[in-house]
Amino acid sequence: MLLKRNTADDHLQLTDPDRNDPDRNDQGRPLMADDLGLGYAEALPPQTYEDFRARLTPEQYRIARGEGTERPYTPGNFHDEHRRGSYHCAACEAQLWSSANKFDSGTGWPSFYQPVEEEAVATKIDFKLVLPRTEVHCATCKSHMGHVFRDGPAPTGLRYCINGAVLQFRPAQ
Repeated sequence: MLLKRNTADDHLQLTDPDRNDPDRNDQGRPLMADDLGLGYAEALPPQTYEDFRARLTPEQYRIARGEGTERPYTPGNFHDEHRRGSYHCAACEAQLWSSANKFDSGTGWPSFYQPVEEEAVATKIDFKLVLPRTEVHCATCKSHMGHVFRDGPAPTGLRYCINGAVLQFRPAQ
C-alpha cells in the first residue's frame, strides 16, 4: 500500500500496486481506507457504502470514508463560525460537538476541546505520517472526523482538529 499525490486536487491518495488498477477497488470505486481495512468500515455492511455515497458529496465521502483531510481555511468548513449551535456528523447526523466547546486554534480547521459527550466519538492510533496520531471518528457511523492532539486549552488540554466538510452546523434556536 502506498500514498501518492493526486495531481487533480493535490490530495494524498492510497494506491495498491498489486491491483490491475492500483487506484480502484474490485468494484471500480476509487481506493479508500474502507477497502483496505485501514479504518472502521469493516464493521459496516456492504450496502452501507452506497448509502454513504448517496448521502455525501464526493469530498465528504473522501474524508469520512477514506480518512482524508481537507485543506485548512477551506471556505465553508466552519473554522470561522461563531454562532451558538451544535455540530453534527454529515454522514449520520449524530451530534458530536457544541459551539460552547469550540475555540480558535489558528490552524484553519474547526477545533473543539471536548465532544458533546465522551461516547459521541471514537479514537484510534494512525501511523499515516510516520509519527503516531490519534484519529477521531463518529462513534455512530465510524466516519473519519479528524485528529485529537494534546495541545488544547483548559479544561481538557485537548484539541480536536476536525474536518469541517464532514460536519453539519445547526444554529441554536
